[in-house]
Amino acid sequence: MFDIKRDIGLYVDMYELTMAQGYYLSGKSDERSTFDYFFRSNPFEGAFVVFAGISDLLPLLRDMRFHNDHLQYLKSLGFRDEFLSYLSGFRFTADVASVREGDVVFPNEPVIRISGPIIEAQIVETLLLNIVNFQSLIATKAARLRIAAGNRRLMEFGLRRAQGFGGINASKAAIIGGLDSTSNVQTGFYFDVRVDGTQAHSWIQSFESELLAFRTYAEHYPDKCILLVDTYNTLESGVPNAIKVAHELEKNGHKLIAIRLDSGDLAYLSKRARAMLDDAGLGYVKIAASNQLDEYLIKSLLEQEAPIDVFGVGTRLATAYQTPALEGVYKLSMINDQPRLKVSENIEKVNLPGLKQVHRYFNGKGMFYGDGIMLEDSEASLDTIYHPHQPLKKSDVSGFAFEQLLHPAMSDGVITCELTSVTETARYAASRINCLPVEHKRFYFPHVYKVGISKGLSELRHKLIEQAFNSR
Repeated sequence: MFDIKRDIGLYVDMYELTMAQGYYLSGKSDERSTFDYFFRSNPFEGAFVVFAGISDLLPLLRDMRFHNDHLQYLKSLGFRDEFLSYLSGFRFTADVASVREGDVVFPNEPVIRISGPIIEAQIVETLLLNIVNFQSLIATKAARLRIAAGNRRLMEFGLRRAQGFGGINASKAAIIGGLDSTSNVQTGFYFDVRVDGTQAHSWIQSFESELLAFRTYAEHYPDKCILLVDTYNTLESGVPNAIKVAHELEKNGHKLIAIRLDSGDLAYLSKRARAMLDDAGLGYVKIAASNQLDEYLIKSLLEQEAPIDVFGVGTRLATAYQTPALEGVYKLSMINDQPRLKVSENIEKVNLPGLKQVHRYFNGKGMFYGDGIMLEDSEASLDTIYHPHQPLKKSDVSGFAFEQLLHPAMSDGVITCELTSVTETARYAASRINCLPVEHKRFYFPHVYKVGISKGLSELRHKLIEQAFNSR
């Protein structure tokens, strides 16, 4: 069985290790490099990403080791003894700068920066991309669900459809993005988040009658009773039987919390069920709904004035249905204090060279206005940010309040930033999403958020592109 903490050194694509051995054999082990993590486009045809995963990444980087059985395995793959000897003493000592977990980030701006010996920075590429791409993707999907649902309760229960043990981090990221609880008990245990659960159709089917199933459940869980009403006939038996049990609970000093709809026309059924509950004097009983929900369906249901109080979302959240992967990349931007870039005939795929910082600018009402990427070592502030690919487009940011986004997170193997709880991170994420203007949060044709670069960075990129073409 894979031990994630012990075996994390092998959580790597083969070419990371072949390059690392090549660096070692070429005498480049101690060359100092800088790599940037960023993504090129937003998922789900949206306009933002909720950054997640750094709180899991940093401890794994700190604890990364290559044990004897790892080295023997790598030897069987053809790696040389002198390189394996180096790996036997491997410790991650590079500096990590990062955006705070839960923040809202945008395409082409550095979100994580790793500076240190090139072997160390290269080996961790796959691990970083795997963790951050996935968790940020799920957190973003969850944020979209929260936008659609408003202040209604949202529960995540996608573990059974998730990609293996990735479901643990999917549930975690869902909470960061804005869901209230998860059905995933292991995530609740690991991250101290709220865990909820009701019953499946199998519970109802296992009894001689639906009414007996409801009564038995209410007997065992009188203060946590939610009844699934669509096993046989929602309106003819499910809701009427739930009403009977609700009245029985009242007589014993308890209250039915909710009924749950898991199939059929949720808008129609919820309206009919609400009327039946209200007519029975059970206006306090809430209606929960599930069944292949996503942000679009939730939005549609609420536009139809469906009286649904709680939404349960599974498959389309935990699997990031519609956009299965975030296109995050990890690119070298410095080597031995010299800026580097990857040249492409497509200007949008030319990465930004040098050691960079990101400033976020606010309009006069405390809302995000735009982000500016600058050279950290030569530009303290900006008056103008330029479109990364269309330099004639620019925005005046002089006089705008701003904040720095990249902060020290790790140095010489020591985590230097505060790793907040998932609940605290979720609160922070909500506060940041609230600062994003509404035009960037709509689901159809959202307004593109301004991400510009400084004049100095633009000139450096142009200079390096010219040098690359002249040297061919």
